[in-house]
Amino acid sequence: MQLGKIVQHVVSTKKNEKLTGCKLLIVQMIKDGKLTDQYTVAIDSVGAGVGEVVIVATGSAARIGTDREAAPIDAAIVGIIDEPDSVLVNKA
Repeated sequence: MQLGKIVQHVVSTKKNEKLTGCKLLIVQMIKDGKLTDQYTVAIDSVGAGVGEVVIVATGSAARIGTDREAAPIDAAIVGIIDEPDSVLVNKA
């Protein structure tokens, strides 16, 4: 699992049918307490919103964590950090 910060919603009217009803968010990844210039699109399974620091599962753990094992999911938001200042050094 990795940490990231939600930066934007994604709207996709045409997508794989197994993704219907999924909320998609763009996540800016965090490494060593700092925001990186790496981004990923993740399925939201916990009701996260823009600006929140989240836990992101990837690979098969993302599919299992969203109960969508047959869906083409590579990243899923599986938790929201309660105290983001404790994990984020650079808040930019």
